[in-house]
Amino acid sequence: METRKFGRTDMEFSVLGFGGAEIGWSNETTETVGELLNSALDAGLNVIDTAAAYKTSEELIGKAVGKRRKEFYLLTKCGALDAFTREDWSKKGILETIENSLRNLKTDYLDIAQLHSCSAEILRQGGCIEGLQRAQEKGYTRFIGYSGDNDDAKYAIEMNIFDSLQTSVSIADQLPIDGNIPLAVEKGLGIVAKRPIANAVWRHTEKPPDSYHHEYWERIQKLRFGFLDKSLAEATATALRFTLSIPGIDTMIVGTTRPRRWEENARYVSEGNLSDEEFEAIRERWREVADESWVGMT
Repeated sequence: METRKFGRTDMEFSVLGFGGAEIGWSNETTETVGELLNSALDAGLNVIDTAAAYKTSEELIGKAVGKRRKEFYLLTKCGALDAFTREDWSKKGILETIENSLRNLKTDYLDIAQLHSCSAEILRQGGCIEGLQRAQEKGYTRFIGYSGDNDDAKYAIEMNIFDSLQTSVSIADQLPIDGNIPLAVEKGLGIVAKRPIANAVWRHTEKPPDSYHHEYWERIQKLRFGFLDKSLAEATATALRFTLSIPGIDTMIVGTTRPRRWEENARYVSEGNLSDEEFEAIRERWREVADESWVGMT
């Protein structure tokens, strides 16, 4: 699998990474996660991203591939806790959360510890930054990052503190392509694309029941990209390759509970970037349709 240098770090990330939210929220079994992650690592994926807030995700990852720790880069997030029902942005809270994550993940270090979508106001207060920096000093994490979107992410980038940015970007979430992503590239940050296929909302002929998917589904109805009329596989491949083609993107994290889905996504990215013509057609349609309310989805 293609790899890309991750910002100013010494890491080379596979362009496709594993997002750990779905396995935690669906409370998957250790056996399923073991099959999923081990097959992914065997095929060349080397990035696993999770968060303290994703229920059992960290524990499942630790049990499944903790023994293969040297084969992949490990990212997690802190600040948001207990399935997003609680937050602790204090220096002490950040440190304790990272320590707990290390235990869950069965490792003694992270490659990147990220703040989980905190506001610019919280960043200004400084406690969470001190917590990350102390974790780095103690060897708990090699690098520190920010996960988030819009003006909060812009503020984080401009602090010149972080090594990475994780942000939502896809065919249905293009605002950062002209804003936060080039700014982050200018600052030398590695960039992780989250939700890179917009939750594949085109699978649904009617508005999906889960409100988490509603905004992207409504945008797609208005964007009406022609390629979405093709087979589900072709449409998803084009959407994923669009995100892969965005200048500055180093890796895209995709969550799944199905090993076959991982194999499909790996085949899609093996086709490489879209042509300039295909990429610009999707960008132009966004410019025609998107309005000011279509901000990045956190």
